[in-house]
Amino acid sequence: MSKKEKYEQLAKEIVQCVGGKDNISFVTHCMTRLRLSLKDSSLAQTEQIKKIQGVLGVQYVGGQLQIILGQTVQLVYENVCELGDFAIEEHRHDQVKEKLNIKTLGMKILDGLAGCMTPLIPIMISASIFKMLTTVLGPMMLNVLSESSDLYILFAFVGDAGFYFLPIFTGYTAAKKFGTSPILGMFLGAILIHPTLLEFVAQSKSLSIYGMPASLQNYTSSILPIIMSVWVMKQVEKILNKIIPNMLSTVFVPTLTIAIMLPVSLCVLGPSGAFVGQFISGGLLSLSQYGGLFTIISIAMIGALWQILVMTGMHVVLMSALFVVFSSTGSDTIIMPGALVAGAAVYGMCLGAILRIKNKQEKSLVIGYFISCCVGGVTEPAMYGLGLRFKRPLIGMVAGGFVGGIIIGIFGVTVYNLIPVANVLHLASYVGGSTMNIIIGVSAEAISVIVAAIVTYFFGFAKDDPLVQKSIEEVSK
Repeated sequence: MSKKEKYEQLAKEIVQCVGGKDNISFVTHCMTRLRLSLKDSSLAQTEQIKKIQGVLGVQYVGGQLQIILGQTVQLVYENVCELGDFAIEEHRHDQVKEKLNIKTLGMKILDGLAGCMTPLIPIMISASIFKMLTTVLGPMMLNVLSESSDLYILFAFVGDAGFYFLPIFTGYTAAKKFGTSPILGMFLGAILIHPTLLEFVAQSKSLSIYGMPASLQNYTSSILPIIMSVWVMKQVEKILNKIIPNMLSTVFVPTLTIAIMLPVSLCVLGPSGAFVGQFISGGLLSLSQYGGLFTIISIAMIGALWQILVMTGMHVVLMSALFVVFSSTGSDTIIMPGALVAGAAVYGMCLGAILRIKNKQEKSLVIGYFISCCVGGVTEPAMYGLGLRFKRPLIGMVAGGFVGGIIIGIFGVTVYNLIPVANVLHLASYVGGSTMNIIIGVSAEAISVIVAAIVTYFFGFAKDDPLVQKSIEEVSK
């Protein structure tokens, strides 16, 4: 039996066990689960479904029958849609709506972010490996390749491309996630990183959009502005499709959609991340100026939130302050120490997940994230592929960064060198002062790793999560 036939058979058995296609009113899926809304839930043979080869578990959540399938969910979903004549990602008229509150809203936001970013993990892993090769083979470590060699230059720009053009890639995945035009999503992402816009930012030039002032930002490697923009773009495109005649829609809908989105993206949504970042970063810096306990708390909060701020592009204010401090004093005791323990906490989050996850495929992915962090100095795959995807591991990362930041603050650890890599070589950042400064700095990072690993291991996954209960047998085997 071919792989295609296995997925078809799996979908057929699931449909039969829930009472047939006529009993299904709505079908969709998330990262690992096929979600079915049934007209008569009593017809569902849940115990029989659990026995189907390839099914990892069955749960009723929010009025939906959720069948846990792991990484094969997309293929099974497509076959279920084909069997039931359901339109893919459009058969939603009978969707059960959960009660909206702070918790569900937060989960919806995280689900949306994960849905936009998870498809990009192959790009980030591949780019991370190329960046890792420049670090390992370059002058920083083995010195096999010089910075002027063609191979080093090739690996460097290939690795950078995966993150530099992230708004374009995210524009595509966000459009797929929200159900709008992927091409327009990519177009909007390309606008945000156009060289002319970046030149204006670099030269601190002003630009007005239809007469409205735009607070220009550098959106390369950012995700939040394009995700928010694509979500709004979907609403704009939907309205335009309703009011513009079909014979004119091909020309005017995409053109007017982008025309409307220009001020929305460049004047409102894009800068909003920077505004929030200024508020958070300004608050942390102001807190540190009071000294004593306030400084310790400030460093601890930077350690806890740094990776999230970087992920959303809200760390620019802290980076600007860091460069000002370093240029005048040659060292830093607030921002960079907090950022370093935050990076160590990502190592710990990966380590805890590696020890906890039983699924061989998922474990191997996280091992790849761990290597990307420690050797390549790239945390994005771990943040998006592990933290944002499963959500709860982020608790471990935040805890590890917070505890490490407290230790850094209590002992007044100083960073004397801005090392341009985020891998283990960054430990040399503490060199320049006393030996005790190095020892405490390295110890604080080690404690961050340990705390993050322990918290992730015990609290990073639900007890009934199939990933931590048993090894998952892939349907294709």
